[in-house]
Amino acid sequence: MLFAHDTERELTALVAMVNTLGPVSGEEGLPDVAALDAFCEEHRWSGRRDHDLAELEAVRSLRPRLLALWDLALAGEEERFVDLVNTLLSEGRALPQLVRHDGWDWHLHATPDDAPLDRRMAVEAGMAMVEVVRRGELGRLQRCAGEDCSDVFVDLSKNRSRRFCDGSCGNRAAVAAYRARMRA
Repeated sequence: MLFAHDTERELTALVAMVNTLGPVSGEEGLPDVAALDAFCEEHRWSGRRDHDLAELEAVRSLRPRLLALWDLALAGEEERFVDLVNTLLSEGRALPQLVRHDGWDWHLHATPDDAPLDRRMAVEAGMAMVEVVRRGELGRLQRCAGEDCSDVFVDLSKNRSRRFCDGSCGNRAAVAAYRARMRA
């Protein structure tokens, strides 16, 4: 395991959140409160939930700021990356604490459970990115190499060889390469 379990879980949720922007399909990945509820359930977000349009809009407005982390990492802009992480943490009034709940062993939370969802998401993203920076692993923040995909991912492979966001993009690239070889 490259990062602590809570950091890897948060990085996975962060990738999923950013990818709800739908840059390729043009479809909103969080079209309504029910979709946000499902997202939070899938990624096991604990704490306060308002289940209303204001909460949905606040979470949606957070996504471009989170996507900016990938853009800065890919551009090699470590100082600006760190500035954004620090901004997310300070705006969220981060106060790290060890907690244990819902079957998870000790892990860090940096906001109270009653903080708004978007604030908790921003701070948790910031905390995960702190570990990425501290370990010198900005290069693990990647964009999919798929021809028609610009989704983001975190390369957690041992040899840093991951190129695609998921199996379907990798499979399409392999099939296209195979067909090109067969034509040649």
